[in-house]
Amino acid sequence: MGTKLTIDDIAEALGVSKTTVSRAISGKGRIGRETRGRVQEYIQAHNYKPNVIAKGLAQQRTYNIVVAWPGDPGIVELPFFQNCLIGMSQAAEDAGYDILVSVADSKDISKLQRIVENHKVDGAVLTRTLVRDPLAAYLKESGLPFVAIGSTEDPEVLQIDNDHYAACRELTSVLLAKGIRKLALIGGEDNLVITQTRRSGFLAAFEDAKIQPDRSLIFTGTDGQAEVTDMVDEILEKKADGVICMDDFFAGNVMEVCKSRKIRIPEDLKLASFYDSSVLDYASPAVTSLNFNDRRLGAAAIRMLLDKIEGKEVKNIRLKTYEVMLRESTK
Repeated sequence: MGTKLTIDDIAEALGVSKTTVSRAISGKGRIGRETRGRVQEYIQAHNYKPNVIAKGLAQQRTYNIVVAWPGDPGIVELPFFQNCLIGMSQAAEDAGYDILVSVADSKDISKLQRIVENHKVDGAVLTRTLVRDPLAAYLKESGLPFVAIGSTEDPEVLQIDNDHYAACRELTSVLLAKGIRKLALIGGEDNLVITQTRRSGFLAAFEDAKIQPDRSLIFTGTDGQAEVTDMVDEILEKKADGVICMDDFFAGNVMEVCKSRKIRIPEDLKLASFYDSSVLDYASPAVTSLNFNDRRLGAAAIRMLLDKIEGKEVKNIRLKTYEVMLRESTK
């Protein structure tokens, strides 16, 4: 029979019920040790490998994981999320799982709710964390195992993240040590934990250097090119030495504004980014930034989730695999 062997075939050959065979395969449910041994011995001798559907039925699993994808316009274009998803997909495939992607944000979690309440998945991954996070609150209430990529102060949320605080602190410290003292900071939504973390790392570097930051040069809540244009004008008016952007999207916007204003980088204004990706691959000059391994982060998140699904003890992880990439924009 080889790999075509079915649960029905095994049950008939051993004179037991299909339920008994399923319990022996899954390792769950009440079944005698001798009977379990007979079934295991038989399937090994006949090279039986249950398919995913049969295995899922036996273990009451779907072998699916849902990834909650931010619903912000243009978010799918950001390399961080793309690279994380590649890492997650590879790790899930290695474990015999499939990935479902559901768009969900603080304003609408209905699609994620439908997937969870229809029992289509065994677990979930949140791809970012919010200060007030309705997705995490819902998943906690549902009882579905989940992991958050990002940081949160909620001790009940299993989380994995890059050490953005240490990385941003280090990059800022390097620029301060180079004599770039009057630094501006441009970032996104204040409700994102990553925004607060990066700002904290930025300010910690000033404290380490015993330098007072100009807080009027810290801009968050930014969501468009028009706002960045106004910020760059204000940064230039206040004669800042340089600007650090919380990600490469904002760094690209700053470069466009500087070009239109005939502001030279790095001669007139230094520029750095707290995130390095393909968005700035062809930027001229090359931009000083922080490099993280996002595929590794995504894969590690899936492995954590699978351990949690298996009932193993799992602890939060903070990855310290980042690199400060010094380039022409801060020379």
